[in-house]
Amino acid sequence: MPSPTRPNIVFVLSDDHAAHAISAYGSRVNTTPQLDRLADEGARLDAMYCTNSICTPSRASLLTGTYSHVNGASTIYTEFDHRVPTLSEALQGAGYATALFGKWHLGESAGALPRGFDEWRIFPGQGDYWEPRMIGPEGEETREGYASDLVTDMALEWLESSREQRPEDPFCLMLHHKAPHRPWIPHPRHADLYPAGSIPEPETLLEDLSGRSRAVQGVKMSIADDLTRTDIKEDVPSALLGEEHREERARWTYQRYMRDYLQTIQAVDDSMGRVLDHLEAQGLTENTLVVYASDQGFFLGDHGLFDKRLMYDESLQMPMMIRWPARIPAGSRVTSMLANVDVAATLLDAAGLDPDAALPGQQGRSFLPLLRGEEIADWPRAVYYRYWEHDDPEHHAPAHYGIRTERWKYIDYYGAGLEAPGASDRIFPREYELYDLREDPRELRNLAEDPAYAGVRADLAEQLAQLQASVGDRPYTGPGSWHPDWNHHAATHGVNDQERRPTGD
Repeated sequence: MPSPTRPNIVFVLSDDHAAHAISAYGSRVNTTPQLDRLADEGARLDAMYCTNSICTPSRASLLTGTYSHVNGASTIYTEFDHRVPTLSEALQGAGYATALFGKWHLGESAGALPRGFDEWRIFPGQGDYWEPRMIGPEGEETREGYASDLVTDMALEWLESSREQRPEDPFCLMLHHKAPHRPWIPHPRHADLYPAGSIPEPETLLEDLSGRSRAVQGVKMSIADDLTRTDIKEDVPSALLGEEHREERARWTYQRYMRDYLQTIQAVDDSMGRVLDHLEAQGLTENTLVVYASDQGFFLGDHGLFDKRLMYDESLQMPMMIRWPARIPAGSRVTSMLANVDVAATLLDAAGLDPDAALPGQQGRSFLPLLRGEEIADWPRAVYYRYWEHDDPEHHAPAHYGIRTERWKYIDYYGAGLEAPGASDRIFPREYELYDLREDPRELRNLAEDPAYAGVRADLAEQLAQLQASVGDRPYTGPGSWHPDWNHHAATHGVNDQERRPTGD
């Protein structure tokens, strides 16, 4: 059995699972009893944020501990730079048995396929819910069954064989779900859950966005208008069409969107229960560090929206719960501000490795002491965010960067794509938003142009510039501004036909 300084690691990652759709985080819309076990028996992280709220970039940051401008994965049309070291390589090099099953979405060229894993099977692109194709070292195959169940089966089968073959070595198992990603196709066993008409609405479902920047008003992520028939599985009744029926239509569509979204989550919750039960049955619970996270948040009708990309908290916050009975007190709550770039450093630290030596160039900081209940006097009290995929063809979300502190959020919509893969060449007028999160936690009142907050805005703009420079990024200064050397490879090789259709990512 590995020593307490070298725990086993199980990293379960879902796609687009909002924290406010987990009952351990106080969900009003569903219950997730198996996920709640992690929070009850370990730590719930209440202020974990992504640094770029979209699938490929966030996954690259989790795996490398670096920001998008460093790892090359700035949009879904990019692959992360194969020269950037990864968490899996570091753990494998330290003697861990390693495996990955499920969603990858970091590219499928030879240089972008998973590395640092003894065994792996991934979905091409987004993957399918039923009978998914899967790629492995030996090639491609189609598996029968439901994606969430299949990857769990693969993960547990590998775990059993790995323990037989390498019983003295610690393991790192990454189980990455497609769910609850669009187009939200549930398993029939959950068809009776959360029926349309029963799901509580968010208070901001009918918000018209008129108080926000014009760039945000132009996004195509509306519950009322932008969900497709594929998304909601039926046609909108003709009686609800037209601008005069927009509120009724938003309510009708919301119920069907959320029904399927929540049902797909239930299969993820089932999966977590199977994983935890297996660890317990094998006597592995005490010294196995289990992480559950989503790659970003998601709008669940909040502000009248679905999807993510924007810097509002519903999209920015990542749920993350970590259980390690040997080291983390049950029922812990971590309220310090954390970012996805900190995760790799934390797992390496838990494995007894120096993060900077094991993962050269990583930009995160281990929060393992916080998980143990210790205080860190100089822990950062702000996070940096940048969304590069400006005005993409489907969602039209604007490029922006910003800073979130414990009280304030300041966003700079600089409005240019800088030739990023997937971004348009349209230039938007520069706009700003400022929110007082203490007085306005739902981010409804933009204070950026309020003279009473001019000092606060100036101070946050200075903090943003300092934070941006500290992570090695550079500001927008107009057309021709600095940008990374874009990796366009995925624009022609890594995006499958499914991703070219509206799939939300």
